[in-house]
Amino acid sequence: MLELSYTHVRADVTGDVVRVTLNRPEMHNAFNEDVILEITDCFERIGRDEETRLVVLTGAGKSFCAGGDLNWMQKSVSFTKKKNLEDARRLSTMLHTVNRCPKPVVARVNGNALGGGCGLIAVCDIAVASEDALFGFTEVKLGIVPAAIGPFAVRKIGESHARRHFLLGDRFGAREAVHIGLVHDAVPAAKLDATVDGVVRSLRTSGPRAMGEAKALVRTIVDMPATADKACVETIARLRVGAEGQEGLKAFLEKRRAKWART
Repeated sequence: MLELSYTHVRADVTGDVVRVTLNRPEMHNAFNEDVILEITDCFERIGRDEETRLVVLTGAGKSFCAGGDLNWMQKSVSFTKKKNLEDARRLSTMLHTVNRCPKPVVARVNGNALGGGCGLIAVCDIAVASEDALFGFTEVKLGIVPAAIGPFAVRKIGESHARRHFLLGDRFGAREAVHIGLVHDAVPAAKLDATVDGVVRSLRTSGPRAMGEAKALVRTIVDMPATADKACVETIARLRVGAEGQEGLKAFLEKRRAKWART
């Protein structure tokens, strides 16, 4: 069984599901350099673990993630440009690691998500939020911009919504988060766990390797549109003759559950 132990991140393994919890409730689960390195290591190890089927990412306490830790941000004021570049690269690496994790990542957005917290949601595959959560790309209020999270956020919410919210730096509710595509569902807090559990159950009936391939396929289409058609054709041909694809297609034709489906 996968064993993960960190100071600021809690990882609970239940069967083939890993629940990753940002565990700094007194700091609203804000990032600092230690949190960033722990999240990166956690998702690297989850991505390599063959027994893990999917991940649920959430926050302890009332917030999902408040973005950058104030103490961490205060230190960056005195950083040289080189030091700031290294710092930004660590955050970018963390986001890329979550984004490229071959396992489905479900965001259980239990509370407010601001700045980098919205970036973390943007690199998750499915996001379910409590309807009383607040969101915001608030960096411009500090005289900076959401640069490290920008590529992921713009892909998720699109140019038009990014222009509006990146410039306003406003806080907006869960309904707006659903409208712009940052979050897929907003539900009453009392129904959050049941809704996330429903997503988990549905994902567990999908082919585990196929889900990883599906994530990679989306990235291919988004990142390389000129070559996407060829890549898509090659991908489907490869998967159809693979063991998982063969089993899934035969199960469908024989009107039975695939051997890899879980209940």
